[in-house]
Amino acid sequence: MLALLGRPMNLAKDNLKQPNQFSTAVNQSTESTMSNQSQDSVPSNSQTQTTSERKQPIPPPSHPRQYRAIGLVQAKYKQSAEQMTQGTLITTDGAEIEAVLLGRIISLIKNHLDLEKEHLWVVYPRTKMQDNRLHMQIVGVWEPETLSQDSEEPEVSGEQTDHGYFSIRGEVIFYSTEEKVIIVKIKQFPRKEGDKPKFFKLKLKGVLGDRPLRRFWDLKVRLEGEDLIIEEGTDLGFAQKRKPKAKKDPKKIQLKSSRPSKPSPTARPILPKKKQSE
Repeated sequence: MLALLGRPMNLAKDNLKQPNQFSTAVNQSTESTMSNQSQDSVPSNSQTQTTSERKQPIPPPSHPRQYRAIGLVQAKYKQSAEQMTQGTLITTDGAEIEAVLLGRIISLIKNHLDLEKEHLWVVYPRTKMQDNRLHMQIVGVWEPETLSQDSEEPEVSGEQTDHGYFSIRGEVIFYSTEEKVIIVKIKQFPRKEGDKPKFFKLKLKGVLGDRPLRRFWDLKVRLEGEDLIIEEGTDLGFAQKRKPKAKKDPKKIQLKSSRPSKPSPTARPILPKKKQSE
């Protein structure tokens, strides 16, 4: 299969002639841009991945505690009247989701994609907390039919190449059993050294364990309409290492209590009361 991401067009045109090399390079780019990792995780190293992993639109996590939110949406992209980079994804089941194009894919759309047709878009989901609406950032497109017939790449299939599949990994910070609402906090790995990591929150629907809060979850999620529904979740432990509580030394407490208290040098002396004369 051939995964296409927006790149400078001179690079895209050259690589379209060599599907194998372009597919590998694009998937490495996808992995690096979607790797929102925690501070205690290792940086993503796509060179250690197997060839089959790089041929997937959503590669496996490169680290057990890798934060991320990425998925696939079969839809038409309808650009707004104001500008091309803002528009709406009209999914194959009729849902309309607000979307934006990130810079890497704009030139590819202008020169190679027919926006009158549906495409399987690679997207980053976000939740707009102002109105609790789902929002998509389009970062790529997965096009199996563009793979050349003489390629030796195996055909990748399964749920991870289907419409509506999402991989969400992060810390659960809110859970309502009554409303079946879950909010996951996802940490974005800083692009530059010295920058502080940023966070965003993603609203999901579903059911998790009895005590899911403050724990790191690997979630398989399915898009239904405009909602992200949890299908399967794996609890990977506390999101942050818990600091051990310092034990109080009973000897220190005893010594402290046995010391006589000294009067303060600034305290006013207490004078005896004068007897009233009869």
